[in-house]
Amino acid sequence: MVDIILTTLVIVLLAGTVSAAIEYYRLIRKAQAEYEKAKDIVEDVVLSFNRELKRETEKLDVIAYKIEGNTSKIEAGIKKTETFEKKIVPIEEKLSKVSKESLDGLANLTEINAKINAFEESNSQLKTQISNFDEQLQKLTTLPEVKRESVIPIKRDKAMAALTDTEVAVLEFLSAEGAKTAPDIKEKVHLSREHTARLMKKLYEEGYLERETGKIPFKYSVKKEMQNLLNKPENTQV
Repeated sequence: MVDIILTTLVIVLLAGTVSAAIEYYRLIRKAQAEYEKAKDIVEDVVLSFNRELKRETEKLDVIAYKIEGNTSKIEAGIKKTETFEKKIVPIEEKLSKVSKESLDGLANLTEINAKINAFEESNSQLKTQISNFDEQLQKLTTLPEVKRESVIPIKRDKAMAALTDTEVAVLEFLSAEGAKTAPDIKEKVHLSREHTARLMKKLYEEGYLERETGKIPFKYSVKKEMQNLLNKPENTQV
């Protein structure tokens, strides 16, 4: 009888142990499944974070590239500004020289006017250089209207009697070739730029020439009345 009870007790204990082992194994499998699921979620989060980080890195690279390009443009602009300043310095020196000579008391009014005219032409050349610099930044869409200054009446009593051989040569050159600028005439008479500028202004102020002022440098042409004098057989006197 005792043996039966012991056997029954052993069987019950064994059954309970097996049942507990099965339940423990089931719990372990469930925990493992939860772990795998959590692991997949974490991996997805990590992959998503890495992708986002890569996109942000690419954006930063683009921004850095643009900043580098803008820096290069700024440096180029600074160099252009420095070049422009170097071009201004000679003009300022010429202005200072003209002012000093004026204070020293130049006796010849024509000489003073000629120097002022030379400075004005230098200043006009500077404006042309500034215009060329601006054209690199934007295209100009308008052109200045060509204007012709009012004609200064010719002094017939003087005509050509007081002219030098060089002045007569200039008038004959303009009569034959048409309107020309001071640089064009300089090449013809082989004079310096300042001397040529003074010569053209003198002929204009004395009534021998007309001048177009709509564009720099000015264009000079022989007056119609003077043209008739030049066409005469004796064209060196009135």
